[in-house]
Amino acid sequence: MSRLRVLVVGAGFAGYEAARALLRHRGLRGHVEVALINPTDYFLYLPLLPQVSSGVLDPRRVAVSLPGTLPQARLVLGEAHGVDLDQRTVSYTGPEGDTGSMSYDRLVLTVGSVNRLLPIPGIAEHAHGYRGMPEALYLRDHITRQIELAGATDDPRECVARCTYVVVGAGYTGTEVAAQGKLFTDALVRRHRVLRYRDPPRWLLLDIAERVLPELDPHLSRTADRVLRRRGVEVRTGQTVQEATADGVVLSTGEEVATRSLIWCVGVRPDPLVDRVGLTTVKGRLVVGPDLTVPGHPEVFAAGDAAAVPDATRPGSYTPMTAQHATRQGKTLARNVAASLGYGTARPYKHHDLGFVVDLGGAQAAANPLGVPLSGVAAGAVTRAYHLWAMPANRSRVAAEWFLDAVLSKQAVQLGMVRSTAVPLDTESPELPRTLPTGGRQAP
Repeated sequence: MSRLRVLVVGAGFAGYEAARALLRHRGLRGHVEVALINPTDYFLYLPLLPQVSSGVLDPRRVAVSLPGTLPQARLVLGEAHGVDLDQRTVSYTGPEGDTGSMSYDRLVLTVGSVNRLLPIPGIAEHAHGYRGMPEALYLRDHITRQIELAGATDDPRECVARCTYVVVGAGYTGTEVAAQGKLFTDALVRRHRVLRYRDPPRWLLLDIAERVLPELDPHLSRTADRVLRRRGVEVRTGQTVQEATADGVVLSTGEEVATRSLIWCVGVRPDPLVDRVGLTTVKGRLVVGPDLTVPGHPEVFAAGDAAAVPDATRPGSYTPMTAQHATRQGKTLARNVAASLGYGTARPYKHHDLGFVVDLGGAQAAANPLGVPLSGVAAGAVTRAYHLWAMPANRSRVAAEWFLDAVLSKQAVQLGMVRSTAVPLDTESPELPRTLPTGGRQAP
């Protein structure tokens, strides 16, 4: 007798936690196969990605192996591009261009999100996003290269442009990228005989909102703003980019800023696969009930950034697109999938925010665990403790590299692993560098 199959599409926070909880469910063992379609063989711990681009962490530390931590799951490397609800199959394209499909008895859609674009001239051509490992690796090389090229030029205007970095979007990601990027470039400049006697690298953080971290508690906003300004970051609220070119940007105020570095962190949108499923959506997110099932399709579940999950703590609204909610939705989803197969009882998703942490680099952070406002070293300790607790693996290695970063000088060289053309802003797969397909073999 063949086993039932639960097919999880996407191994972000929601998908990873759902797969792990399903594999740990005693009632399902031996009766249900858990299959996972994902473009990469790792789960990316996204909150620590800014530490990869700023040279604090090795990229492998934030990449949690799927075969290593979910050995009982059937991993299928591929990008899902279609769902046939009538036939109960998901079609995908593998990493070598091969195509295939998988059937399911229960479908879990946790495909996450991609970069959100705005109709601003030049953005798609000259900006780079921050949703995946390739983008972080590219940015680390790019920042290092700009500092080295600045030190080699005799043109003072070119030197200033290469030492100027513009981050658009002062949300969670943009704030951390700017805060940690400034520390990184300052450390690089100190090693250069020429640059260390010139003006320090210039970082601008732009957001059309009235404050940094506009979606978070005002305490976090004030703390982050204070640290950024003290560090030398130019925080420009109420401003954004009006046009981008290869040589710089024009701000909404009319000011022209010469730069070779435009980092786009204005937010995310659900993965385009959601639209192709053909079900009801809200702002691009798949509509689900409180139990995370899709109305009219009790065999289909969704969670995370791809799903519009009703917020039981704020009736009439949907849960924010955060890792905290996605992680807990994944666990609830696994319980409800098991219940739909006759193991246990289902329950609606409900979660009160436990607070947020924002790592600002060095010993600085902003945090409000359980509503208690913290800043400085205390916030830094809580923030790093939280990340070590939340990570499903690699904790010892991460802690060791934090220690080494605190006591040793930064190592920074260009590895040349990811080129600019491999990480376009307008992509459906920020997890993968853009490559050309190499074959069309049909997968079994």
